[in-house]
Amino acid sequence: MYISDPLLCDVLVVGSGASGLAAAVTAAQLGLDVIVVEKEPQLGGTSAWSGGWLWIPRNPLAIADGIVEDLEQSRIYLRHELRSEVLDPRVETFLEQGPKMVDFFQRHTEVQFFSGSKMPDFHASEGHAKGGRSVCAQPYDGRRLGSWINKLRRPLDVISLTGMGIAGGADLNHFLNARQSPSSLLYASKRLLRHARDLLCHGRGMHLVNGNALVARLLKSALDSKVRLLTDTPVRELLRDGERVLGARVESAGRLIEIRARRGVVLACGGFPHDQQRIARLFRHAPNGTEHLSAAPKGNTGDGLRLGESVGACVASDLAHAAAWAPVSRVQREDGGFSGFPHLMERAKPGFIAVRQDGRRFVNEADSYHDYMCALFEATGPGETPMSWLICDHHAQRRYGLGWSKPFPFPTARYVREGYLFKAPTLIELAHQCGIDAQQLEATISAFNLGAELGHDPLFQRGESLYNKAQGEALHGPNPSLGSLRQGPFYAVKLVPGSLGTFAGLDTDACARALDEHGAPIPGLFAVGNDMNSIMNGNYPSGGITLGPGMTFGYIAARVLAGETVDGRVLAGETVDGKSTDQHVPSKEGKDRLGR
Repeated sequence: MYISDPLLCDVLVVGSGASGLAAAVTAAQLGLDVIVVEKEPQLGGTSAWSGGWLWIPRNPLAIADGIVEDLEQSRIYLRHELRSEVLDPRVETFLEQGPKMVDFFQRHTEVQFFSGSKMPDFHASEGHAKGGRSVCAQPYDGRRLGSWINKLRRPLDVISLTGMGIAGGADLNHFLNARQSPSSLLYASKRLLRHARDLLCHGRGMHLVNGNALVARLLKSALDSKVRLLTDTPVRELLRDGERVLGARVESAGRLIEIRARRGVVLACGGFPHDQQRIARLFRHAPNGTEHLSAAPKGNTGDGLRLGESVGACVASDLAHAAAWAPVSRVQREDGGFSGFPHLMERAKPGFIAVRQDGRRFVNEADSYHDYMCALFEATGPGETPMSWLICDHHAQRRYGLGWSKPFPFPTARYVREGYLFKAPTLIELAHQCGIDAQQLEATISAFNLGAELGHDPLFQRGESLYNKAQGEALHGPNPSLGSLRQGPFYAVKLVPGSLGTFAGLDTDACARALDEHGAPIPGLFAVGNDMNSIMNGNYPSGGITLGPGMTFGYIAARVLAGETVDGRVLAGETVDGKSTDQHVPSKEGKDRLGR
């Protein structure tokens, strides 16, 4: 192994998820020379597997829909959710800059969103919104990427249909209603036929949705902006001159290469969902680091945090929660390992119930995935293993599926044979298979059924909140989230602690600059996405609070690196090549691109 000639750029971005690509695209649009390095063969990180939603209060799409709210309403909601009367300065910056970020990408890049005008916040606390605070990437034709489509991470295999992504809302409803509605059957048939054609012609689906569409749009924007993208290129160490970070030493094709970044380095490596040592330190339920099954890509092993720490940055350890918890089931892979199937959708549908080993309910199953796991941790006593069972009847499994086991017309035999799905003609027999208290399970479901048929859940008020209703089945009454379990056979899947990503990250300021132990910015080093410490302090107030702040601070970091002002302030306060960054204004090319 030898060191080849160095590469030069203005900005080096480490990681290729939505946050890193947002920083890269913004910086390139502002006239800077940008390199993105990604250690994996594919681009996109966890973002490419995500739902693609961003939480951005007061975004321009909501305003176009007629949803206009005062900034104070968002502040009130976050003060309540974050349990703090004084918001982190980064939260204030996010609330102010988020709408501008959405407008920037809509105006100047391939990234286009649609409005989540009917997507409510997770909780009905003071200041919550019934909709209008969320946006999602519009579907995208992967053929527009040309040969680069082969570098885009494919949708998560265990939740896709032979690699075909299905978006929430109308897209999913057409598939669920294909047996009842001729128009939905026609829609689903066309989607399946197109996917089959794409597999035959391109080896993968080309109708991209959710986070796959978001990353594809960012990737096309990066290519259009002349960003240099290097895959299979892990960072081995950061380069410094005194305190300032000057770039990184990376490995590519057996060579060590120095990349010198004149303006700075942005860490966007996706947090630490598969770093067992850090998990053991920060997750109370995983003292060995192995008792946790994240649904994030295996390559997210905490590289960005370790790189930051190597130059004096600090990882937070005092958050309300260190990760975005989610219940997952274990899907065995051909290589002998396991993938985590994240249970995000079916829990809220009619005909489902969750219990612990004692056969008792412990949670409102239709609440958010994070809330589900918080309730499970709270219900788990000392010395017990946090786990639960998600149970449904035959009608519910055939209509919605249960985790990895797909709905009609896919048979359940394979999932039962592989030990993933438990199936029995009666609840008593199902309980014996799963080791659940059989008598208590029968009593629990009997009481649940009585309430469900009346549309009421006296224990946990399931289906009463706007979020519960939105997650349920709109065509089902009297409560869209409640349905009795009566039609055998019955099914169960074991749920264990997992996560969609991590919250604990590098301490940063409102400019996304990494901070040292004294709270001072480390010159030349920025952190965004899950490498940045959660601005929500480890809380989960609504869907999209990862990608929303992630892309916003990627956008902010790029503006700082370009010497731009945000809210009338020169934010960098750094020195570049011995000069103040307020002298390094965007190039004429960058201004022209933005119509300035």
